[in-house]
Amino acid sequence: MSPLPTVLIPGYFASAREYLSLAHDLEQLGVATTVVPLGYRSWLPTLGGKPVTPVLEIIAQTITETCARYGTTQVNLVGHSAGGWIARLLLGEQDYMGRVWGRFAQVHTLVTLGTPHLSQERFTRTNMDFVNTSYPGAFQQGVRYVCVAGRAVSGLDDWFARQSYRLTCGQADCWGDGITPIAAAHLRGAENLVLEGVWHSPRRQRQWYGSPAVLGQWVGYLDCTL
Repeated sequence: MSPLPTVLIPGYFASAREYLSLAHDLEQLGVATTVVPLGYRSWLPTLGGKPVTPVLEIIAQTITETCARYGTTQVNLVGHSAGGWIARLLLGEQDYMGRVWGRFAQVHTLVTLGTPHLSQERFTRTNMDFVNTSYPGAFQQGVRYVCVAGRAVSGLDDWFARQSYRLTCGQADCWGDGITPIAAAHLRGAENLVLEGVWHSPRRQRQWYGSPAVLGQWVGYLDCTL
């Protein structure tokens, strides 16, 4: 018996290559992992709060191909940053820009890593408000939601974190991973985790959600077997 295959969704304007190390580490732990093949240009059509349909199409195709490759009807999803709330949109059954995605039956567990499930930023409000109005909290019955937040820096101690936290949840004097405050990274009804000393991004030489020492704290949630 082996864990279900995992599909890893990059964060906003991130490319698949930034997650290859995490995918490798998951593979070493026995978790077959496919990174959604997004590149910088994949995100360009979504600028300015435009629909994320082009990204959803790539994710949906990756899920279909992964199920076929491993002979299963389900996968686990791991969404980093914006990849987490976009995954929630993919699961839903409401019409989004003329299309219904409804991929909930193909997903056993959704793990979100540092995902801003809230936003006060005007360019993201249209998409985010649709997600939270249509699919509030851990919405889809039958899907396990695990929301992981990092507690690395207070908005009181770091200017950049302060601005990011304020744009995300409307409050600056809180803790988070330097980009996403804890309050925004969690969902009502989900299994919500807080990991100490964990930063948001793999782009800096800091401990983040995919660091080997941190990975062990959430990889167990991907243990559903074929």
